[in-house]
Amino acid sequence: MMGGMASEETRTQHHPLIRGSAAAEPRQATAVPPTRAGRRTAPGTSPARAWTTRLVVVGIVLSALNLRPAITSLGALLEEVRDGLGMSGSVAGVLTSVPPLCFAVFGVMAPRLARRFGPGAVVCAGMVAIAAGLLVRPYAGGTAGFLAASALALMGIAVSNVLMPVIVKRWFPDRVGSMTGLYSMALALGTSLAAAVTVPITEALGGSWQSGLALWAALAAAAVVPWIPFVRDRGGVRDRGSASAETPGREPHAREEATAAPALRITRSRTAWALAVFFGLQATAAYITMGWMAQIFRDAGVPAGRAGLLLAVTMVMGVPLALVIPRLATRLPQQGPIVFALGVCGLAGYAGLYVAPAGGAWAWALLLGVSNCAFPLALTMVGMRARTGAGVAQLSAFAQSTGYLISIPGPLLVGVLYQHSGGWGLPLALMAALMVPQMAVGFLAGRDRTVEDEAAR
Repeated sequence: MMGGMASEETRTQHHPLIRGSAAAEPRQATAVPPTRAGRRTAPGTSPARAWTTRLVVVGIVLSALNLRPAITSLGALLEEVRDGLGMSGSVAGVLTSVPPLCFAVFGVMAPRLARRFGPGAVVCAGMVAIAAGLLVRPYAGGTAGFLAASALALMGIAVSNVLMPVIVKRWFPDRVGSMTGLYSMALALGTSLAAAVTVPITEALGGSWQSGLALWAALAAAAVVPWIPFVRDRGGVRDRGSASAETPGREPHAREEATAAPALRITRSRTAWALAVFFGLQATAAYITMGWMAQIFRDAGVPAGRAGLLLAVTMVMGVPLALVIPRLATRLPQQGPIVFALGVCGLAGYAGLYVAPAGGAWAWALLLGVSNCAFPLALTMVGMRARTGAGVAQLSAFAQSTGYLISIPGPLLVGVLYQHSGGWGLPLALMAALMVPQMAVGFLAGRDRTVEDEAAR
C-alpha cells in the first residue's frame, strides 16, 4: 500500500490543484529534494523523522477505526437498548440524531483547539473522550445518562473528524488521495466491524447489551497511544517539508501556517456552501442507514444476527471503494460523474427496500453501501477545493459543522414517521427524495475551483 502511495506522488504532482498547493507554500516546495524512491523528504532526514511519519500513519488509521463504532454498534443493538431503557420510537429517533448534532456543535471548535494545542494533542484528547464515553454509557443508568455519555464519545469523534483532513494535508500534501483513501478505508472497516460483530459478541457475553457496547472502548484506548508523543507539540503537526517537525513532542520554532495565515471569508465561497450541503445530505443518508437499516430488515422478518450482518455489508463496501474513489476523484477535473453514480445506487437501494426488503436484502445492502461512499468523496473534495493547509482546516470545519447541522433532522424525522405511520413506506420515500438534491449540490461542489479564489473576489 505504501508503495502505491509513493507511485501516486509522481502522478499527482501534475494535478492542477496539487500544483496550486505547492505554489502557495514555496518554503515547502523549495526545501524538499527528491530521493531515490521518488519521495520527497526534508533536508537532513533522520531515522527519527521517518519513525515519526510512520507513527502519524498508525495514528491516522487507528483513529479512523474509532470514528463510527460508537454509532453502528448501537444501531445493531437498538431494539435491545430501547427495551432496556424504555425508549419510544421518537426517543430512539432523537438518539440517532445525537451524532450529527454533536459533530456540528463540537466540530466547529476543532480548528481553534488545534491552533491552541496542536492537532495531534486534540486528536489524542478526542480518542480519550471516545474511550471514556463508550465505557460509561451502557452503565450510566437511564436515557439521560446514556445520551450524556454518548455525547462525550461523539465530542471526541467530532474534533477528530475535522482534523483528519488537516493532518493528511500537512503531512502528505502530495498524497492527499492515497492518504484520504487509507483513512476512509479504516473508517469503513471500523464501521462495518462494529455492525457485524456487536450482536455475536453480545450473545457470547451472555446477552448483555451493556457489555456488547462497552467492549468498543478498548479499541479507542489503543488509538490514544500513537498521539501521545504529539501532545506537547503545540505548534501542530507540521508539513512534511518543515524542518521543525522532525521529532514529535518538540516545540517548533515557527507556527506560520497555524497562526499567521489570515482567515478566509469562507461563507463567500459558493463551492464551500455546496460542499457543506453535500456533506450534510450524505451524512443524513449515512446516519439514517446506520441507525435504522438493521431495524428495517428485522421488521421484514430478518433475524437480528443477519440484520446486523447486512448492515455490516453496507458499511464494508466502503473499505475497497474508499481506496478507489479518492484516487479516481483526484484524477478527474470534476467529480460530478462520481456523485451521480453514487446517487443512482442509493435510489435503487431505497426502491428495493420498499419493494422487497427481505427477498433482495443482500442486493439492497450492497447498493446502499456503494451510495454511502459519498463520504470519502466529500473528504477528498475538502482537500481538493483548498490550496493550503489553513484553507483545508477552515473548509473542513465549515463543511462538516454546517453539514452535520443539516443532517440532524433526518434520523429524527425517520423515527417519527416510522412510529406514526406504522411502516417504512414514508421513511423510505423521504430518504429517496433527499438523494436528488444531494446529487445536485454534489455536482456544484465537484467543480474545479478553490475556496481561496472565490473568497477573495
